Amino acid sequence: MTFLFRGLSRGAMSVVVPISAVGGVTLPVVVSVAFLGERPAFVTWVGILIALPAFWSISKGTFGATSVSRHSIYDALTASGGIAIQYLCLAQADPASGLWPILSGRATAVMTILLAAVVLIRNAPARKPATSSLSALTLSLGAGVLAAAALAAYLYALRTEFVTVSVVLSSLYPVVPVIVGLLFLSERIHRSQAVGLVAALGATVLIALA
Repeated sequence: MTFLFRGLSRGAMSVVVPISAVGGVTLPVVVSVAFLGERPAFVTWVGILIALPAFWSISKGTFGATSVSRHSIYDALTASGGIAIQYLCLAQADPASGLWPILSGRATAVMTILLAAVVLIRNAPARKPATSSLSALTLSLGAGVLAAAALAAYLYALRTEFVTVSVVLSSLYPVVPVIVGLLFLSERIHRSQAVGLVAALGATVLIALA
């Protein structure tokens, strides 16, 4: 998540989002089929093959033209690998564990961030501390709650579905920025995004029907 947010902050959202989405779903699908013995139905495979290019079409150009840098691509690939590993690790959790895998993951994330913050503060040059508003704190807490809820929903989806199906459906997040931009930010949708949206919805239906 740190690399994902760093990539977004560098203004390369149209690069980071699609790579993190496509890479985050491709690796779990390959591992699930090659090593976990999953054999999704033919219709599911059709939906997956439609969904992957659809993710790219939806994300590409959503936030306007941005410069593509090597560092942005590295951030996207690193974030993609982390997302994929998280999906695969949660898929190995025993059903009897309940929400403990989510709790342990959140606790580990908090400890990791705190440790990184301590190291950065000690090594950073002295400067005026940043101020935080109540609205920023509220939004941050809200984002954390939503992220934990999303992972919990994914974890429970694994109880009844293949990893391949759960990962693809949970990786539809590039759709959300497009819809928000259309409804609330008065953004105009590109033709490729429209095709991607329709393809993603069609892929979702195919996967769900299977």
